[in-house]
Amino acid sequence: MSIRPWRDIARRECRQIMVGNVPVGGDAPVTVQTMTNTPTADAAATIDQIRRCEDAGVDIIRVSCPDTDSTAALSQIVRAAQVPIVADIHFHYKRALEAADAGAACLRINPGNIGSSERVAEVVRAAKANGCAIRIGVNAGSLEKDLLEKYGEPCPEALVESALDHIKLLQDHDFHEYKVAVKASDVFLAVAAYQQLAEAVDCPLHLGITEAGGLIGGTVKSSIGIGSLLWFGIGDTIRVSLSAEPEEEVRVGFEILKALGIRNRGVRVVSCPSCARQGFDVIRTVQALEERLQHIRTPMSLSVLGCVVNGPGEARETDIGITGGGNGKHMVYLSGVTDHHVQDADMIEHIVRLVEAKAAEIDAADAAAKLAAE
Repeated sequence: MSIRPWRDIARRECRQIMVGNVPVGGDAPVTVQTMTNTPTADAAATIDQIRRCEDAGVDIIRVSCPDTDSTAALSQIVRAAQVPIVADIHFHYKRALEAADAGAACLRINPGNIGSSERVAEVVRAAKANGCAIRIGVNAGSLEKDLLEKYGEPCPEALVESALDHIKLLQDHDFHEYKVAVKASDVFLAVAAYQQLAEAVDCPLHLGITEAGGLIGGTVKSSIGIGSLLWFGIGDTIRVSLSAEPEEEVRVGFEILKALGIRNRGVRVVSCPSCARQGFDVIRTVQALEERLQHIRTPMSLSVLGCVVNGPGEARETDIGITGGGNGKHMVYLSGVTDHHVQDADMIEHIVRLVEAKAAEIDAADAAAKLAAE
């Protein structure tokens, strides 16, 4: 137990698998995924989008492979990517074979919808031969007809039964390098299904609220659903599904992990909603700083508060802080201690330079500590 036990999360124990060179499950960090929305056959456009997601910090990227043109482009995409690539396959088992041969680190399939047992066996053989993991993806919107007839509607029990049926198909072929998702657009349904599945299996779980919506609505739904499960200790990799660019999914995913203290990357901003007491335009300042500081990967904290009511208290808990003052003159805090003032006109550039310098200082200290430990 830590010194702040109310922050402790007891993570569910499970097996670990490898997706390329990224461990998923066990004691590995919870990873963040997204999916490209460019035509996969357009390798250049897809690689460009992957690069933006990599800059945002993504750990694993999925691309859809609906046809031979897509799988033909996959080997070029895999070579260009710096993170493992998951090939999304539906119905056509030959696309899975082609994707495995093209270097996909993981195949996203439902074994039950790609045909006969022999076809499943072919996919498993290709996965084994190429070192591919498999992600079973159950979705409330595409449940099997027999399960819908049995249960009357998508429900947690139906999603879990579907997942277990697909798992059995892989286990019957002695394949165990798999992870599972039971997604739904209904937050209650998804959370309940994941809770039941977590008790029934020992494999890693891929979390997501599917078809969650646009940037704001989808972020809220995903934060409630994925955040609740992670707080329960359930989940080993996450994908925030938004009707937005994939790099936005990555940023939201990391914000969920940061809010729970599960994983830290980049600048965690503490800021007030602003009011008539504000000494500067807090909203626009935060927007500008978040945009300017996206390149920072070092975990650190920044407080931006418009006045002295809560500003000094929040600044004491952050690496860098700024509190609004009168006459366009604002107080800057370093490591929780009042340090100097800055004028309105120089504030954003000044804070960016301070954050960059602090990140370099933290990185140097970490490198020195690592060197001393070797």
